[in-house]
Amino acid sequence: RRSRPKRWPAVRSSRFCPEVAGGLPTPRRPAELVGGDGQDVLDGTARVVDDTGRDVTAEFLAGARRALEAARRTGCTEALLMPRSPSCGRGEVYDGSFTGALTRGDGVTAALLERHGITVRPAPGV
Repeated sequence: RRSRPKRWPAVRSSRFCPEVAGGLPTPRRPAELVGGDGQDVLDGTARVVDDTGRDVTAEFLAGARRALEAARRTGCTEALLMPRSPSCGRGEVYDGSFTGALTRGDGVTAALLERHGITVRPAPGV
């Protein structure tokens, strides 16, 4: 039996969708951040709406909190998240116009994880 090289620490991964964890269905309507990014949603100065105008901020916040709970429970120190997502985007997200335009910022879950010391990176190759 070969042992794992010491320079490669044990890596565990898991799949978690904060939007589903927050109570949204699959499939679901497209949603974008309006009035700011995920940091602003956490601060209560922006919101998340779907393409029909329905406010889904509460679901996104609930999912972000559940993601943080799961990360803490498993000792997670780094998260690879879906780029540009209103939950998981890191560095850039859709701008709230539903035109495909991007703006600088983070998604709600990405922002919450970062606030609690978990390194967030976009998933490679997505």
